[in-house]
Amino acid sequence: MEILDKKTVWQGTFLRTLIITYKDHSGAVRTWEAVERINCNGIAVIAPLTPAGELLLTRQFRVVVNKYVIEFPAGLNDKGENIAEAAQRELVEETGYTAESLIALGEGPISSGMSTEVLTAFWARNAVPASPAMRALYPPDPSEDIEIIKAPLERVYEILEGFQKKGDIVDLKVYGIIELLRREVARRRKSKV
Repeated sequence: MEILDKKTVWQGTFLRTLIITYKDHSGAVRTWEAVERINCNGIAVIAPLTPAGELLLTRQFRVVVNKYVIEFPAGLNDKGENIAEAAQRELVEETGYTAESLIALGEGPISSGMSTEVLTAFWARNAVPASPAMRALYPPDPSEDIEIIKAPLERVYEILEGFQKKGDIVDLKVYGIIELLRREVARRRKSKV
């Protein structure tokens, strides 16, 4: 497999569409349509867990799917930061919380057949309300209207199901990130024993 060419077909303010020409495993030359973000170096998603064992999730209306979506706080690395700095900024912007530490849980493509986006997931360990100074430094995005959901880790699936019954949808990445988080929490507990 070899990429031979990449051409921009259309470009907006935040996205561009591409035609990628490549040589497949048999040597045939083919094309593929894709989308990529402009001025973005990855996406950070954060699984904040409070000292009381509550996960912080977000609920916001997503125009593209015309529904409220339950997600973890997340955002673009579009300000020249490293991905962990972007995660900390997005955590404060979207939840008003900060964390004792950010622990990388994993990295991978969002939709490898359509988008060039790569997501990095973090555990925000011991998430607590951010100071007024930190909230002033990273204010909420005025275009976002985000509700914070606190869900005890042991009841999170039950709580998500309740939102689904009301007509909201849950971003499927939430389930995978919860399991990555549970695995990392268990690994750390085991290593302390």
